[in-house]
Amino acid sequence: MCGIVGILSDHEAAPILVEALKRLEYRGYDSAGIATVDADNTLNRRRAVGKLVNLSDMLVHEPLAGKAGIGHTRWATHGGPSVENAHPHRAGSVAVVHNGIIENFAEIRQDLSAKGYEFKTETDSEVIALLVESLLDQGLAPRDAVERTLAQLTGAFALCFLFEGQDDLLIAARKGSPLAIGHGEGEVFVGSDAIALSPMTDRITYLEEGDWAVLTRNSVEIIDMNGNRANRPVRTIQIDATRIDKGGYKHFMAKEIAEQPAVLGAALDHYISGDGTSVELPGAGIDFTAYDRITMVACGTAYLACLTAKYWFEQVARLPVEVDVASEFRYREPPVGARTLAIFVSQSGETADTLAALRYMQGKAASIVSVVNATESSIARESDLALSIYAGVEVGVASTKAFTCQLTVLALMALKAANERGEIDADTLAEHLTSLRALPGLLNQALDQSDAIAATARKISEAQDVLFIGRGQMYPIALEGALKLKEISYIHAEGYASGELKHGPIALIDKHVPVVVIAPTDALFDKTVSNMQEVLAREGKVVLITDAKGAKTAGDGVWSVLQMPPVPEMIAPILYAVPAQLLAYHTAVAKGTDVDQPRNLAKSVTVE
Repeated sequence: MCGIVGILSDHEAAPILVEALKRLEYRGYDSAGIATVDADNTLNRRRAVGKLVNLSDMLVHEPLAGKAGIGHTRWATHGGPSVENAHPHRAGSVAVVHNGIIENFAEIRQDLSAKGYEFKTETDSEVIALLVESLLDQGLAPRDAVERTLAQLTGAFALCFLFEGQDDLLIAARKGSPLAIGHGEGEVFVGSDAIALSPMTDRITYLEEGDWAVLTRNSVEIIDMNGNRANRPVRTIQIDATRIDKGGYKHFMAKEIAEQPAVLGAALDHYISGDGTSVELPGAGIDFTAYDRITMVACGTAYLACLTAKYWFEQVARLPVEVDVASEFRYREPPVGARTLAIFVSQSGETADTLAALRYMQGKAASIVSVVNATESSIARESDLALSIYAGVEVGVASTKAFTCQLTVLALMALKAANERGEIDADTLAEHLTSLRALPGLLNQALDQSDAIAATARKISEAQDVLFIGRGQMYPIALEGALKLKEISYIHAEGYASGELKHGPIALIDKHVPVVVIAPTDALFDKTVSNMQEVLAREGKVVLITDAKGAKTAGDGVWSVLQMPPVPEMIAPILYAVPAQLLAYHTAVAKGTDVDQPRNLAKSVTVE
């Protein structure tokens, strides 16, 4: 969630820290701050509430000198957004930035208070700085004080420490939250995300679980959870800086919606053989005949991708699928059969709940596969097989292109499973792959409806409640459409299976409640239209998303019809995600909300 940056440089640190933090804004935050050690070895800091520009403005009038520093963007957990609660936290000669949650902070706080140490914030993070300071007061060196502190912390954290009197020292640590070290020439960097470090270096070392590191400009020493020196590899990463630019669009979300034909094409190119007849997975791949059940685990939009894929795996590959919300999965302690394939889906590959669920499955499931957008992430590295979705950097907090790329990769997996298990023959597989190859063109046709969708969105922006309904594969897309709308427009929205409307939600229908009906002309179309008529009979305002045939069949009384191109039934969910995204986007624009960074949300959720 929060963003961490640290730097030991030959240049002034403050402007570099701010620029790096800008690249982490997509994570979501409510305050920001930096601290530096100047040429006189004095530790100073600046903090501001709100957007990063507020910190930048402050630094114009109250500049910070120094070539060593740390920076942070905070997403509030303990204590609301305020200057006092913003990071870096300082206690005496130490400053620290922290991602995660310290679960035993109350116990540590009580102990330190009894010893006379004074707390100035409501945060759990402040105990870290004060605990280190208390050990420094006992005469310990910074390295030893941090080591003793880490041993006393329970919870999840990524940490970076800076010390007064030490302009060539950073100490970093991770447990549960990601952290990377960047290597330069006579410089060293720390970041919670390689994206933040990409303008400074392309040489990255990822800390493993339980690692901590002592950094100077010319040395990196990493210690593992057992106290032994560790040799972690230096990887060369490739991040296209232009992908973090809006490219002429008003919002990152608009750009990322528009990029979907291209990124889906890239994903298809990576997984479909050159002759278009088979699905190729990296490395040794997986043998779907070795499994009799699939468990899929994810959060948020990725969870809805799994719900969609359940239809594919069960209907096409005839493999039973259980889908779980990651934050609930491991606490159920579900029994896991020896022939279970576990699939974990995460855009960032660092989602804390999903990572915890993956670790629960280690040693239980036959194989663990992850579907991620970051192949160097924790989830990817801890999987037996990591499948990239090839979406590229996604900055908008509300996922769009990552969702459709997740769906595409999962569809390819389901087709491969069906073929290997003898449920479809080679000719049928090739036909499905040809349909998938047509997706980029179909998505471009859907994007051409943006103006019509915007006109409908302006009407929806006046509503207080919106319902989305769909049947079969369209049910998860209805859930996703409702999620997108509430995320960025702040309009209350709910998604339902169309057949469930009469079992309660229909009580909400009146002339003030728009109902978005997602209904391509598939085998369930007529049943969905019957549910739509129930809405119209109660003066509900229906927005029908369908194709030309469906538009002719639907009848009169529909408030708005948004027309999509005809599409084969299996891949319809991928296409119909696009109008749902555009409807949410244009509604948010009409309401004037912060589309890319909606309130209270974060892109990479690294706390439970």
